[in-house]
Amino acid sequence: MVRPATTKLSSRGQVVIPEEIRTRLGLEPGVRFVVVGEGDVVVLKALKPPRPEEFKELLDQVQEAARKAGITPEDLERALREVRAEK
Repeated sequence: MVRPATTKLSSRGQVVIPEEIRTRLGLEPGVRFVVVGEGDVVVLKALKPPRPEEFKELLDQVQEAARKAGITPEDLERALREVRAEK
């Protein structure tokens, strides 16, 4: 079992993740997290981009779903133009 570590909240709302945990999880400076809080529990989930082969698989799934839904490249271009015009 992994030993728990302790840390504290700074006056600026910052929390230091102990070095042993950063090393074990491969966390590098600049890693972004999703933060969820409930009661007295705070959960940090590292956001890591998919590996190239995972990204390819995700892209294939999206393209297949779009094909099945009958979405064309022109539909996507039109939707992008509409969203950009709203800004």
